Amino acid sequence: MKQRPFLGWFVSPAALVALGLTAAMAAILQYSVRAYVPGSLNVGGLTLDNFTALLRPLYAWAFWGTILLCLLTAVFTLILAYPVAYALVRVRSKALKSFILIASVTPLFLGEVVRTYSWMIVLGNNGFINSVLKSLGIIDRPLQMMFTTSGVVAALVHVTMPIMVIMLAAGLSHIDRNYEKAAESLGAGPVRRFMTITLPLSMPGIVAGFSTAFAWTFSAFATPQLIGGGKVSTVSTLVYQLGFASFNFPFAASLSLAGLVMTFAVIALMKRAMRPVERLGEQ
Repeated sequence: MKQRPFLGWFVSPAALVALGLTAAMAAILQYSVRAYVPGSLNVGGLTLDNFTALLRPLYAWAFWGTILLCLLTAVFTLILAYPVAYALVRVRSKALKSFILIASVTPLFLGEVVRTYSWMIVLGNNGFINSVLKSLGIIDRPLQMMFTTSGVVAALVHVTMPIMVIMLAAGLSHIDRNYEKAAESLGAGPVRRFMTITLPLSMPGIVAGFSTAFAWTFSAFATPQLIGGGKVSTVSTLVYQLGFASFNFPFAASLSLAGLVMTFAVIALMKRAMRPVERLGEQ
């Protein structure tokens, strides 16, 4: 049996992170079953009222709005990222390939808050888009893009696009080009080759990228809070409002747990629904 003297050094950081996450989840679980004491940071005894309160229409609509926001973000991210990933994999010029790769992953080096503030400058009433449209005479009044769902989706697409491009590129790079050459030799045109060969074989990357974008968006806070301005309600913004504005930590903890469970449930349903499609890429 081979000795691995450095195994402990590699495992220790992961074990510490896992221990920290476990302790944090245990604390959230403990707070979620405690009673809220108005006007105090202390919590009361054990109760399940926090979870029954989640059935109120206000919080039910917040969950539905968050799921819809995640789906819209994932769909638009997929639509925009697929051509970029396809060009990244199929382009022959090394210089162009390097440019596409750098342009795709550069947003990952910027913090979410920095990217969100840049979108506030772009989407504001006196921002870049409205200023250009006014100067061209297309509009007389500024378009309302801040504090709207469409503005939040646009900013979130920018946040999730790099990881989607990476996952799609990984899926596209594993496609055997001989399949496309065989289809071409049989008379299939570019569109038909893409629809019958490339797209089905890239389904594992599409499913992985879509699921990751959905989960990433569900936990996003800075972008919905700043771009939405309190008018686009999500689970993460509600947790912030309850925990740090009202100091209702027990209910904020129960809302966090419910959001985590719903994220896993929706992703599991999506994976189950896409399983027949994903199998097309495995055949």
